[in-house]
Amino acid sequence: RLPDRSSYIWYKNGQKIQSETSPTYSVYYNSTDSYSCAVKGHEDFPSPPVCVDGQTCNRVIYTDRSICAFKGSSVDISCTYSSYDTITSKFWFSPHQSYQWQSPSRPEDLSEDSQFAGLVQVLESERGRSTLRITDLTESDSAQYHFKFTTRSFEWRSSLPGTTLTVTALQVQVTRITVHQSDTEAELKCHSSCSPAGRLSYVWFKNRQKVRGVETSSFKGRVYPGDIISCALKGHENYGSPSVYAPKLPSVSVSPSAEIVEGSSVTLTCSSDANPAAKYTWYMKNGDPDLQPLSKEPQLVFSFIQSSDSGEYYCTAENELGRRTSDYISIDVTYAPKLPSVSVSPSAEIVEGSSVTLTCSSDANPAANYTWYKENEDSPKASGQIFTITDFRAEHSGNYSCEAQNRRGRNETTVHLTVAGELLIPQDDIFLF
Repeated sequence: RLPDRSSYIWYKNGQKIQSETSPTYSVYYNSTDSYSCAVKGHEDFPSPPVCVDGQTCNRVIYTDRSICAFKGSSVDISCTYSSYDTITSKFWFSPHQSYQWQSPSRPEDLSEDSQFAGLVQVLESERGRSTLRITDLTESDSAQYHFKFTTRSFEWRSSLPGTTLTVTALQVQVTRITVHQSDTEAELKCHSSCSPAGRLSYVWFKNRQKVRGVETSSFKGRVYPGDIISCALKGHENYGSPSVYAPKLPSVSVSPSAEIVEGSSVTLTCSSDANPAAKYTWYMKNGDPDLQPLSKEPQLVFSFIQSSDSGEYYCTAENELGRRTSDYISIDVTYAPKLPSVSVSPSAEIVEGSSVTLTCSSDANPAANYTWYKENEDSPKASGQIFTITDFRAEHSGNYSCEAQNRRGRNETTVHLTVAGELLIPQDDIFLF
C-alpha cells in the first residue's frame, strides 16, 4: 500500500513532465502521445506507457524490467513498440557505453559497437517487437539496455528505465562443516548474486571429475585434504565457479632477508593458496603444548626486535575446509656484546709469585672476540677469553680491561688487581664504543 501523501511523476512519450506530482493528470491530448506514471522515489518501477486513443501512439514497453543471467550464457532482452508515423530507424543502446559515443547526449547503436562485435543480434520475430540477443555474457555486460526509434517528425528518447541486466557468476559457499580426524564432512551450496528464471540443473566437480547423481544447487559429502570442488550450470560447464579447497602448505618469508640486527624492524609473512581465503595464526616453537598465538594476521611484525626474539617460528593457514601448518623459519638476531663479566682466580688474596687467571665472558651474537689491556699500555696483553699471569709481581698490579668485540659493536669491563694486603676492586667504569 502506498502512503496517502505520495507524490507522483508523470511521463509523456517517455519524457518527464516536470510540473505534475498529483495522482491525476488532465491534459488536452494528441492521439500520437503515450503517458505513464511512477511514484516519486520509485522511478525504477513506472507504469507501462498507455495510448489515450487507440493502440498506435508513440510508446515502448519492455517485456522485463530486470533480467538475471549467468556468465557465459546468452540473454534475450525484448520490447514491443509502436508509432503513429512510419518508423525510419530503430536500435538498442546502453547508457553504460556512453563514454564511447561521439556525443554523450546522442545514443549509438549497440550492434555497431566494436566491443560487442559478434556478440549481439537484433531479432524482429513479429511486427512491433524487437529482441536484443547478447551471447557469451560477462559481468561487464551488467547494465541497462534501451530501445530507441525515430520517425520523420518524432524521436523516442525515453527517460523511463529500460531493462536492467545483471550478469552473475557462480560461487561455492560452505554452509556447514563437520571436522573428523582424517577428513571433513561438508555441505556446499552453488549460489549467485541473483537468480535466473526457470528451473536450473547443476553439475558438481570434485578433483575435476563430475560428481554423479547430484543436479541440485546443494552438495553434501566428505572432503579430504587436497580435494578441490566446483560447480557449474548444466550445459554451461565451461563457465563453472571458482574451485574451493583447503589451504595449501603455507610459505613463510622474512623481511629484511639479510642479517637481522637487534633494534631493527622485522616482518614475518605467511601466505597460502586457499579458497575461501585462509585465516593466519603465528606461533613460536618453545615446547609448550598450550602455545599462545603471537598474531592472528598474515604478518608478524617486530617493530624493535630483541635478542630474546631469536628462535623458530611457524604459522597456520585455516579456512572452512581445513588447516595446514608451515615449516619452521629460524630467526637469528645479531647484537653487540653485552657488558662483559670478569672473574679472577683465585678469588682470594693474590700472593706475590702466584698464578692469577682472569676469565671474561659476554653475551653476543655472533660470538665475541676478547682482548685484554692493562691501563696506560698501548699494546694488548693477550687475546681470548682467558688471560693468565703466571708469576704475579707488584709491578703487575693495576687496572685490567677485557674488551668483547664482534661486527655489531664492542663493550668492556675493568678490574683492579693488587698483591696481598691491597683490595681487589671491580671498576664501575664501562666504556662503550
